[in-house]
Amino acid sequence: MGQVVIFEEEQKDLLAVCERLVRDALAKAIFIVDRDGQLVAETGETSGLDTTGLASLVAGSTAATGGLALMLDEDEFTMHTHQGANASLHISPIGETMILLVIFDERSSQGLVGLRVKRAHIALEEILVRVKSRNADEGNGAMDIFGEITDDDIDSLFNDAF
Repeated sequence: MGQVVIFEEEQKDLLAVCERLVRDALAKAIFIVDRDGQLVAETGETSGLDTTGLASLVAGSTAATGGLALMLDEDEFTMHTHQGANASLHISPIGETMILLVIFDERSSQGLVGLRVKRAHIALEEILVRVKSRNADEGNGAMDIFGEITDDDIDSLFNDAF
């Protein structure tokens, strides 16, 4: 799908769904990551986490899991989990472009997280449909703010700065 522009309204809607999910699932943190490993939204207990590294690893893990699915004649696994002594992860794709990561601990359970994620997925997919539609309407090329800048403009900018 290429570069996706998420507008402020949809960003707020994504964050609202994540904030509700972190409460309803008793999760520590919720992240939405694009398939390229860029962080799109985060909420919950995120301080102390390398969110950039986390987003990149989640995208890589999802890509690897996708490869495993193809080896088993599956289109995709709809979710995967990792359970640890102190923290667990629930990772699931949202549409074709995004990934949902839920971090939870002993305050919650895999069952509760799975149940709450199902409801959140519907809302998240609806938002991503709007994002895709707005990107198509805007033509994505029209969103390229650097497209009209010439080499002379850049030279002028730097000459004026010094």
